Amino acid sequence: MQNPAPIALFVYNRPEHTRRTISYLQKNLLADESRLFIFSDGPKTDDDKAKVEQVRQLANEVTGFKSVKVIVRKENMGLANSIISGVTQLVNEYGKVIVFEDDLLSSVYTLQYFNEALTKYATEEKVMHIGAYMYNLKTKGLPDTFFYRAATSWGWATWARAWKNFEPDVDVLMKQFDAKKTEQFSIEGTMNFWKQLEHFKAGKNNSWAIRWYASIFLKGGLTLNPSTSLVHNIGHDGSGVHSNSEKTYHVQIAKKPVVQFPSEIKENPLAYLAIKHFLKNRKGTLLQRGLRFVKQLQVKYFAKKG
Repeated sequence: MQNPAPIALFVYNRPEHTRRTISYLQKNLLADESRLFIFSDGPKTDDDKAKVEQVRQLANEVTGFKSVKVIVRKENMGLANSIISGVTQLVNEYGKVIVFEDDLLSSVYTLQYFNEALTKYATEEKVMHIGAYMYNLKTKGLPDTFFYRAATSWGWATWARAWKNFEPDVDVLMKQFDAKKTEQFSIEGTMNFWKQLEHFKAGKNNSWAIRWYASIFLKGGLTLNPSTSLVHNIGHDGSGVHSNSEKTYHVQIAKKPVVQFPSEIKENPLAYLAIKHFLKNRKGTLLQRGLRFVKQLQVKYFAKKG
């Protein structure tokens, strides 16, 4: 593989998650040919200082890559600003980037997949994002990889040519939507993507990812995705700033390399339907879980009153 893309790893205050993420990355094919940049955000509070320092000590001892550079932030930038700044820096310097956060376990083939896709679609303007995570889809007949409209943020890659379209201003983004676009953007109402934009505008979240997906969508862009996930997120244990304890998105990481990439640059209709079906059922399981929780509370409440 000629000139593998640099890897940006964003870390904060979870030393054990960071250690596991790095240990899986080290086992990747092409790790020893890849430059690793570890962006360490500054502590938000005094309570965070010790854990942030532990993560930085761990980062400074990392080996197994072509080079390792640790970028230490004195102030707390927050995940969104940290990612936007780090990705911009690396695409400006290298023309492309692979992005990881501190809670992602990768297949040994993940870097290979990213680099092959980055090379294959380097000049395809419509292809704007490469994702490594995929829901646990049960649909038969899906190809190895496919194009889809939405961008996943758990392990991804892009080019400078695509990232230049990133629009951070939520007002600029939201003005370009009408009812039809909003429906398409939200996968026919099965995902709360529009609500995420509204929540960002209201200051209820600080998501870079929803603004990146909106930027891609409004440009008519597509994202490349594997049908079997090349990444598993271990952050849904309640330990992260932006994560809850949630098992809906658990996956088995792919044990085989990706060998097929689509030649036709258009959204795969079977994959779209499979994802829509998964998201619809996910809403059902989350609702059922919520109803069970309410019932448990009622049982406890009446037991106490009795």
